[in-house]
Amino acid sequence: MAHVGDAVDGRRHIRCSIQMTEIQQAQAELIEEFKFFDNWIDRYQYIIDLGKQLPEFPDDWRTEENRIHGCQSQVWLKTDQNSDRLEFRAISDSAIVSGLIAILMRVYSGRNAREIVATSPDFIKEIGLDEHLSPTRSTGLNAMIRVIKGAAEDCVRP
Repeated sequence: MAHVGDAVDGRRHIRCSIQMTEIQQAQAELIEEFKFFDNWIDRYQYIIDLGKQLPEFPDDWRTEENRIHGCQSQVWLKTDQNSDRLEFRAISDSAIVSGLIAILMRVYSGRNAREIVATSPDFIKEIGLDEHLSPTRSTGLNAMIRVIKGAAEDCVRP
């Protein structure tokens, strides 16, 4: 549980708190991590390093069905449902895009489908990706988010 702050109400001291969802917590952790970097050269290198840590993505998953259209690079994303949670695995032929995938996997993979649908990707603006990615990379990032949220919407539909 993340504490928002303290408030004083006359004689009593009240502690206000908000319980963050798993996705909100993951976004907050990413935002804090990116605050450590002084410039975008270091942030880009960190993104690339995150991409190098992606798990293996088997060649037989690199199908047209798993391919994400709208990305400048080749991107494949596989979705598996485990009860009410979705597991995502993805890969790209681009170092930067692989890093963006790693960020999305931290935020969304293993999360509750309803939570994925209900939570907006606020970290993109907070980290500064909305201002520092090229237009084609931004389009690709948004395409990946649409696919992830679409899979979650399909999961929660009756």
